[in-house]
Amino acid sequence: MTLSTINTEYAAKAVPPVPRPSEPAHIVKTDAEAIAIAKTLAAEFIKNSAVRDRDRIWPVKELDAFSQSGLWSINVPKAFGGPEVSYATLAKVIEIISAADSSIGQIAQNHLGVVAAIRTVSDPAQQKLLFAEVLRGTRFGNAFSEFGSKRAVDFETKFIDAGDHVVVNGQKFYSSGALLAHLVPIVALDSEGRAWYAIAERDAPGLTVIDDWSSFGQRTTLSGTVLLDNVRVPKTHVVPGYKGYEVPTADGAIFQIIQVAVDTGIAQAAIDETVSFVRTKSRAWVDSGVDNAWDDPYTIQAIGDLTLRLHAAQALLEKAGYAIDRAILDPNAETVAEAQIVTAEAKILSTEIAIAATNKLFELAGTRSTLAEHGLDRHWRNARTHTLHDPVRWKYAILGKYFLNGEKPPLHAWS
Repeated sequence: MTLSTINTEYAAKAVPPVPRPSEPAHIVKTDAEAIAIAKTLAAEFIKNSAVRDRDRIWPVKELDAFSQSGLWSINVPKAFGGPEVSYATLAKVIEIISAADSSIGQIAQNHLGVVAAIRTVSDPAQQKLLFAEVLRGTRFGNAFSEFGSKRAVDFETKFIDAGDHVVVNGQKFYSSGALLAHLVPIVALDSEGRAWYAIAERDAPGLTVIDDWSSFGQRTTLSGTVLLDNVRVPKTHVVPGYKGYEVPTADGAIFQIIQVAVDTGIAQAAIDETVSFVRTKSRAWVDSGVDNAWDDPYTIQAIGDLTLRLHAAQALLEKAGYAIDRAILDPNAETVAEAQIVTAEAKILSTEIAIAATNKLFELAGTRSTLAEHGLDRHWRNARTHTLHDPVRWKYAILGKYFLNGEKPPLHAWS
């Protein structure tokens, strides 16, 4: 895509940047503390989640609380002052937040993925610089995917070398978190066609974020079109992301496990809503022979089935987190493939239970549950939208090739 083809029709709707936090973020000390903080935040985030979805209200104060809590730096290495929690813990944190508001859970995904990539591919000086930003509470958004290319991996955004900085031109879409980010990592190609993260200031001249996200689900992920018109990025902030996929690393599995955690969070929310509605509002069916909806034997069986399937997905999610931990400590073809495979298994189950639980909610809760006042349709819309990330039909293929023919998964962020 050349700059002349960029659609600037809606540039007047550009969203102004937000300032960096005035106070440093908290730094989490332990895995247990990370889980406890996530539960405390989730108890607040859930209170107006239906209203935010209905009216597409940006979660401004919620996002500030989330990033200032220290949970956005939990995968910063201990060597740089970070908590470096297990990826099993990180996934649980995202699941807990997503059960309260799955849009907020998704906003953190690319930030945490870029932090992981910096650990993998950056030199010590760049790591020290960028990890210090993260520990202070700086939020990364993203400007990764493009609209209309043949494949997700076909990037047309490019940069040119200009001495101590690079100049980026292009246009992005699906830019979760970019609206309220402090820094925006842009996936851009160099003259050799290699993909880098050019991490630009959100208020950099020529960087425009437009609030035009119109999906029926995940409505407040702070996504929008990003226009890049001669955006200057200092080389200190240009990260060689491509190196994370030239050799086996856990980078791809890390991006994927966070997707899984969002989906198990949605499933958990749907099951919780179903139980609450059946226990307080639903009526027993006329032929059931019982007085209370919660005594309906078919409803009891269905809740048992859904919960079992969620627990299976959560167990694989935890297993995948520990596999990623091992792949980070000892990155090689075998450990990385193991992490990818278990994460793919978790992705399949999380997709299936998220869709099943959000669909079954209405069948078990009854017609009354479809009333707009309850806002329960958001769970199905969120599940249907978010599970479109990285289709599970290809996850089945990855598993079959691995277990039948010993073929390891491809190395990229979608595998």
